Amino acid sequence: MNVIAYAARAYESDAFDRFADELGITLTRVPQNLSLDNAHLAKGFEGVTILSACDAGAPVLEILAAGGTRFVAARTAGYNNIDAAAARRLGIRFSNADYSPNSVADFAVMLILMSIRKAKTIIARNNAQDYTIVGAQGREMRNLTIGIVGTGRIGAATAKNLSGFDACLIGYDVVPNPALKELVTYVPFEELLAESDVISLHAPLTATTRHLINADTIRKMKDGAIVVNCARGELIDTEALIEAIEEKKISAAALDVLENERGIFHADHRDEILKHRQLAILRAFPNVVVTTHNAFFTDQAVCDMVEVGLRSLASFVRTGASPWEIKA
Repeated sequence: MNVIAYAARAYESDAFDRFADELGITLTRVPQNLSLDNAHLAKGFEGVTILSACDAGAPVLEILAAGGTRFVAARTAGYNNIDAAAARRLGIRFSNADYSPNSVADFAVMLILMSIRKAKTIIARNNAQDYTIVGAQGREMRNLTIGIVGTGRIGAATAKNLSGFDACLIGYDVVPNPALKELVTYVPFEELLAESDVISLHAPLTATTRHLINADTIRKMKDGAIVVNCARGELIDTEALIEAIEEKKISAAALDVLENERGIFHADHRDEILKHRQLAILRAFPNVVVTTHNAFFTDQAVCDMVEVGLRSLASFVRTGASPWEIKA
């Protein structure tokens, strides 16, 4: 099988070599993200694998289909960059990737701890040789109620991590996870908003979850709540979040993902002026931590992502289906 891998990063090389050899795949690597400018490179390739920064909108998929591509495998859990309706119309089957949920779950706990212990303030003072502690008093996890929105694999792993801190854990999901019945008390979404000291987002991005955190839902939160997002940037209405931070309704936020991050995160912009005012504002707040979509980035998760992406394409060709195919 011939496969072209877009956004092939150096840190994926060992995994690409290992699993391409194991699966009998002839692999061509393109370091650039898939786009209208380079989609023609996939001509003659039955399978394509991409990352979330790639453009898999309808115009790009039409070029892929015209060139003979039948299968697209995202090496990420998120697949909102793929125009699902266009893919189905063009006869392109597509899949996403399962990877170690602990990568994101561990990162989420780190961001929660950084937020409640005011780590950004402490680090900034240390960098300026200001070693005072007034104003940097934190809170203890065991005294907090933490609301987990979305309790799939990553949300469940986050809950298990947090259980060791003796925090009160409440959760919301359309389908409660029976494996968490001893750890998490499920409540309606509005109750979670009202009761949580910390809200950690782990829901997928869908039409119903886009801007799940907005001006209305923020008003229903406890005063001084903390919001942590390691899922998708579009779950939060960023303008509403900024306003709530300015009004001190939200006391802190930690964001590994952000609306309109594509083209900014995972690239070096040191010599550029970025056209992302929201990012500039958020970075300026002393009580907001912004990381650049790093939560997934562990050795185990990267290996998993490459393996699942390539195995998915091999399964499509050999059996006509993949265990990771997106059926919705």
